[in-house]
Amino acid sequence: MTSDTVINILILILYIGMMVGMGIYSIRHTKTVDGFLLGGRGLGPWLSAFAYGTSFFSAVIFIGYAGKNGWNLGISAVWIGIGNAVIGCLLSWLVLAKRTRAMTHKLGSRTMPEFFGSRYNDNGMKIFCALIIFVFLTPYAASVYMGLSYLFSAVFPAVDYIWWMVIMAVLTALYLSLGGYVATVLTDFVQGIIMIIGIVFVVYFVLSSDVVDGLKNGLQSLSQIPKDGSNLTSPFGGQNWFNLLSLLVLTSLGTWGLPQMVHKFYTIKDNKSIKQAAVISTLFALLIGGSAYFIGAFARLFLGNQVPAEGFDAVMPLMLNKALPAVMMGVLLVLILSASMSTLSSVVMTSSSSIAIDLVKGKYAPDMSEKDTVGLMRILCVVFVGLSFAIAAFKPKEIITLMSFSWGTLAGTFLGPYLWGLYSKKITRIGAWSGMVLGFLTSIVPAVVSGFNAQYAPTFGMVAMIVSIIITPLVSRYTPKYKDDFIKGIFD
Repeated sequence: MTSDTVINILILILYIGMMVGMGIYSIRHTKTVDGFLLGGRGLGPWLSAFAYGTSFFSAVIFIGYAGKNGWNLGISAVWIGIGNAVIGCLLSWLVLAKRTRAMTHKLGSRTMPEFFGSRYNDNGMKIFCALIIFVFLTPYAASVYMGLSYLFSAVFPAVDYIWWMVIMAVLTALYLSLGGYVATVLTDFVQGIIMIIGIVFVVYFVLSSDVVDGLKNGLQSLSQIPKDGSNLTSPFGGQNWFNLLSLLVLTSLGTWGLPQMVHKFYTIKDNKSIKQAAVISTLFALLIGGSAYFIGAFARLFLGNQVPAEGFDAVMPLMLNKALPAVMMGVLLVLILSASMSTLSSVVMTSSSSIAIDLVKGKYAPDMSEKDTVGLMRILCVVFVGLSFAIAAFKPKEIITLMSFSWGTLAGTFLGPYLWGLYSKKITRIGAWSGMVLGFLTSIVPAVVSGFNAQYAPTFGMVAMIVSIIITPLVSRYTPKYKDDFIKGIFD
């Protein structure tokens, strides 16, 4: 075993110890459902901003999206990172956070399905949303495991990646079931610091490598690579501009309708903190997202313009293994692991709460005590982690392919009814259902017809979100309105 390998293992052990410690420390905050799921609704701007930002970027974004789209779009892929920061963070906080915090407080909503059920006075809508969340977040969580497997294999080639996945699954289940949301935000803050330091080093080593030899020479080398008639240094994607636009909208506007992202608005303590969190999360996303897509654009130079046999998910790990010193791979591993663990914890928390609160307690056991509800959520956290791990380990093609469409399907289902439900008193129950169902079908039906071709997932997701936003108020205009007393109770 080399000294570099020993150092990488020690870095990993320190990271694991920190996360377990955070879980144990946070146990005292998890006695009630609000404490376990929302952290008591009293989190400050820094914790909230880092929780939002680290949940945004995982192995799926850093390894999958940045590698594939940096390869296909070249330097113009950086626009996706900029869009993530401006639309996915800044505008999301400024447009949604204040209204979401106020309305969920008033309605006593702790999950997105609960919000829909109370806002539209429809228990069936709550159950429908809970099932959609569970079905489509499961493959998303599995994809995070799979993205990390390539990185672990690059850093520790002698150990089968399945054992590292076991460690990550046990770690996630342990600290999340112990400390709930408080453990998540505390570790997110530390993970965010790690990500900031790590990405600065990664960009430096990529640009200063002999292969790239500085930004100017790197761009010149990229411009000499022919790619479907498009220059990889084209500022706006060249002939691939529509694909660039679809990806930007999907990964930026899509966060407005994702339950694990919206959940962060429920927990912030006051309106002043919202403005501060908006700025902090935007700067964080600009650095992490912009840098990830930026370095992904140079992958062709490191890999001889040949896509790896393992596919696009292996692009970033193989490139960075060539670009970074051996000891830096441990830092990179913790960087990607930090991004992925924060995303996993958000997804697990969202899915377990949708089943425990919205389905079991909401439909079958309305008199369940706080203690039993928290206990059920802890059990479901472990179950969900195990299910996601099993999918990632066995890699059934149909379910993993579904992951490519999960982001757009969730956002397309929820975005219209959620956004309009916050701002408009004229949205009806039928209008909300129409936006949900047609947004869902707009993503799923074309996916089935195309044979779940992941190439079209961004376009289908973008169109689904647009359909949801348009259909919800349009149908509401011609369908029966809620009584004034009900609307007054919602918006006063």
